Amino acid sequence: MTDYRSLVIRRGWLVLASLSLVMAVACAGGESTDSAGGMEGGSGEPTLMSDRTLLPNPNPMVIVHWAALPDGRTWGSTAGIDIGPDGHVWTYDRCGANGLDGGCETNPEVDPILKFDRNTGELLANFGAGLFVLPHGLHIDDDGNVWVTDSQGNEAGTKGHQVIKFSPEGEELLRLGQAGQPGSGPGQLNQPCDVITAPNGDIFVSDGHSGQNANPPSGSTGRILKFDSEGNFIKEWGEIGSDLGQFRTPHALEFDSEGRLFVADRGNHRIQIFDQDGNYLDSYHQYSRISGLFITNDGMLYAIDSESQE
Repeated sequence: MTDYRSLVIRRGWLVLASLSLVMAVACAGGESTDSAGGMEGGSGEPTLMSDRTLLPNPNPMVIVHWAALPDGRTWGSTAGIDIGPDGHVWTYDRCGANGLDGGCETNPEVDPILKFDRNTGELLANFGAGLFVLPHGLHIDDDGNVWVTDSQGNEAGTKGHQVIKFSPEGEELLRLGQAGQPGSGPGQLNQPCDVITAPNGDIFVSDGHSGQNANPPSGSTGRILKFDSEGNFIKEWGEIGSDLGQFRTPHALEFDSEGRLFVADRGNHRIQIFDQDGNYLDSYHQYSRISGLFITNDGMLYAIDSESQE
C-alpha cells in the first residue's frame, strides 16, 4: 500500500500549520544539531527557506499564498493539518479569529474545516459551521474520515471539550466527551489537544491543554485516553506533572511504523513514547516548546518546535 503521507513529504509537499521551526530526528534516537529556519516570500511563487540548519532539508522551497479561503475570507489561527488517503490536504481555520478572541464562536456561520488540492490549492470541501468553539487537533484516518478536537468551551456550556468525527463529506459520525462540560471522568474531556486512530480503529485522545501553565486551573488534566472504534472508553494514563508518564499539555500525537505512540509533552519540553497500552518506552529531550509531530514510514520524525533557537 502506498504511504501517501510519506509520498507527500518526498515529493516536496510537506505542509505545516503554525510553523516556527521544524526539527528532524530519526526515531531510533539521536539529537538534532540544528533546525530549519523561517519562511519568506509571496505572490504564490516558490521561495527558498532561509538556511539556518546544518542538516539537509529535503523541502527547501515554500509556496506562500497557496490556499485560498472561500467567499473572500481571511485566515484566522490554525494548529492542525493532515494529509488524506487521496493525498490532498485537510486543515482548519478558526473562523477568521484566534484562540484569544473567541475562536469560531465569533463567526458561527463560517465553515472551519477545509480540504485543499495539494497541487493547486483549490478548495475541495468545507464544513463544520456552528459546531466548534476552538478547533485544535486534526487527524484523517485511513478511510478518509476527519477527526477534530474542540479544545475550549463556550460560555453557555453547550459546545466544546469534545472530539468530533466526520465522514469525508462532512456527515457527523461520532462524538467523544460531553458538549460544553469539561471534566476528568472516563466520558468527559477537558481541553482535548489532539486525536489519532490506530490501524485497528482504536482512538487515542490527548487531553489537558492548560496543564502547561504554572498554576493550572482547578480540574485541569494531563492524560491520554484510549477508546475502541465505537467510542467506548478503554483506559487512560497520565496526570499533570514532570515525571515519566506525566504530562504538562500533551499537545500532539503520532504513531510510528512500529505502532508506538509519540506524545508531544509540550510543557515538559520533550517527546514521550508509549506502547498502545500506555506503557512508557522512551523520551526525547532536544526540544523547547514542541507543538506538532509527523513520522514517515522510514522512521523520520518531524517535530514543530515553536520556541527553540538551536
